[in-house]
Amino acid sequence: MLVYVLLCLHFSSGNTQFVNQTLANTEPELLNYTLTVYTGDGPLEGTTNYISVVLHGTEGVSEPARASGFLGLRRGSVRQIHMNLSAPLGDLIMLEVYSKALFGFDNKWFCDKFSVKTPENEELLFPCYRWINASTTLFLRPAAAIFEFQDVHAVGQNQRRMELEQSRSTYRWCIYVKGIPETVMAERSQDLPTDAQYSIRMATDFGMAYRVTTLETKALANSRQQWDWKFSGLDNIFSEEKSLTYEYVKEHWDKDEFFGYQFLNGLNPMVIRRCSKLPQNFPVTEEMVRDSLGGTTLEQEMKKGNIFLSDYKVLDGLIGNIVHGRQQYLTSPLVLLYSNPEGQMLPIAIQLTQEAGTKGGAEGKMQNPIFLPTDSKYDWLLAKVFVRGADFAMHEMIVHLLGTHFLAEVFTMATLRNLPSTHPLYKLIIPHTRYTLQISVIARSQLISEQGPVTQYTGIGGQSLPVLLTRATASLTYSSLCLPDSILERGLEQVPNYYYRDDGMELWRIINKFVEGILTHYYTSDEHIVRDAELQNWITEIFTKGFLGRSQSGIPQSFNTRAELVKFVTMVIFTSTAQHAAVHNGQFDLGGWMPNFPGSLREPPPTEKGKSTMDTILNTLPDEGTTANFLAVLKLITEDYSDLYPLGYFPEDLFGEEVPQKLIENFQKDLEVLSDVIEKRNAKLELPYTFLHPKNIVNSIST
Repeated sequence: MLVYVLLCLHFSSGNTQFVNQTLANTEPELLNYTLTVYTGDGPLEGTTNYISVVLHGTEGVSEPARASGFLGLRRGSVRQIHMNLSAPLGDLIMLEVYSKALFGFDNKWFCDKFSVKTPENEELLFPCYRWINASTTLFLRPAAAIFEFQDVHAVGQNQRRMELEQSRSTYRWCIYVKGIPETVMAERSQDLPTDAQYSIRMATDFGMAYRVTTLETKALANSRQQWDWKFSGLDNIFSEEKSLTYEYVKEHWDKDEFFGYQFLNGLNPMVIRRCSKLPQNFPVTEEMVRDSLGGTTLEQEMKKGNIFLSDYKVLDGLIGNIVHGRQQYLTSPLVLLYSNPEGQMLPIAIQLTQEAGTKGGAEGKMQNPIFLPTDSKYDWLLAKVFVRGADFAMHEMIVHLLGTHFLAEVFTMATLRNLPSTHPLYKLIIPHTRYTLQISVIARSQLISEQGPVTQYTGIGGQSLPVLLTRATASLTYSSLCLPDSILERGLEQVPNYYYRDDGMELWRIINKFVEGILTHYYTSDEHIVRDAELQNWITEIFTKGFLGRSQSGIPQSFNTRAELVKFVTMVIFTSTAQHAAVHNGQFDLGGWMPNFPGSLREPPPTEKGKSTMDTILNTLPDEGTTANFLAVLKLITEDYSDLYPLGYFPEDLFGEEVPQKLIENFQKDLEVLSDVIEKRNAKLELPYTFLHPKNIVNSIST
């Protein structure tokens, strides 16, 4: 009707300009925003729910638009929709996503991301990578990272604050054992938010592997029989073909060369250090080791830097567990080692307790003697078995569980609770937290719980475990977590054939280069570090919740410079990837041949020499059932699962800018170069060291 009236006016007055302007104002040109929605391609990640989206800009808010099709959104689908708006929205700040169940049936949806093409042909990415349930609203920010002090629009500031409030409500701290790092509040993995749980694919694979290992160990699970001297049947517990490393261990577990090798390249390469002076409680004499040093002296070799010590004093005084009604025994040995001219690390003296031996008894024999390679074959082998048992306890509970799993859990919690998804540090760290909370909850609820296999089948389970974890936490230091500092402190810079150090240092350098590139791109000055309140809250929570406010740990309580931040974040990612791989990957390969990695010892350590036989050793090692039950755990957690990402693989598009994407490409290229170097070296080795090959390093602690 209005158009008709105006046309009449036009023809009566001849005012063509007025009519043209009025027509233009009544029919404005619509502005097209093109949205593309990406659905995850995993099992059941599509949805039949009604999905709507709203765009929030600096100049306005759009009406809701339907993002799902008539039948919802299929898994792996890419769907494009057009929003025609009458007015511009300005700079896009946020994308609001809402899910509504159809006919009362909630079919949750996994959204990968959205992209939005504006009328000005600018394309913006909105990462999501989360599950969305019915009656849930998510607010997504553009992929371009932004700090709190740069997020000046009220809408962005409010969303940032609400996101952290929600995260702190969802991910809450809990004291599992007083004196160790705090944990996520969740008694079972099902108590975690869906986004922190295993994917359907991962949960299915893990569940299937559990059923298979349980079935394969069923025949021996309840056996109380002692192994025979050939360990017949140990090979046959699991049907699949064994690895080259497993077969090597089987043939060499009792050899001095391999015993010493494992202090450098085994599951626990963290205990050995250079010895320039013997501890007072370890009175090794020149006469004792003369035959092991090939004509030189202990004093001379110490001056040359060729004598090393592995001290298990953290285990001192702990009472062994009771397994199958039988007392188990823990020792706290000291091991003296010699790096010979051929580059071999050889044991030359072993004392099985922290107290120096004394003469006693009716015959005046040495009690708690120092065992030597020149002793009888079985005296020496039994001493080494007790060392391997101590190494099991220290490795599994301190180096592995506390030093990687529990610390990575702290890093994950602090990141989720203090850094919003638009923060650059969140984008850098979050790929290295995938499944970390789930496996930590599994460890507490199923492995070290009262009915778990650690409690039921290992010497360190039971009442001594929390004592050990508390001791280890009290002595945890920042320098021990930073590989370059750790190697320097322990005097291991020049030790030959130390492949953990060689590969680890290269990985540290590559990760550090990547971290420095990302962080200095966003933090252009140290002033930005100081101004970033979210960052300061993050490190404060790590210091107080993870390291219990212990200033003597050396952990930063705040950051003042970019260099400080780069080093710390390098440590976080290294711990969650490379360090975990080094102490995790070989558990079945090196421990599957049980005599090399006994989880429990049924007899007390010998106090005299000359009484040990092979029967003594067999009666000390765990029985068939205990062995089978714990090997099932080692097998389960070291399987290759299909839904794990290798280091450097980032399938999620979290960064929207060109610079970080280029840095990721360079990171991947550096890892490829290292892979080639490792493969060429390993081709020349009788026993290849593969645990830190980049393809074998998972991008986060997941199992």
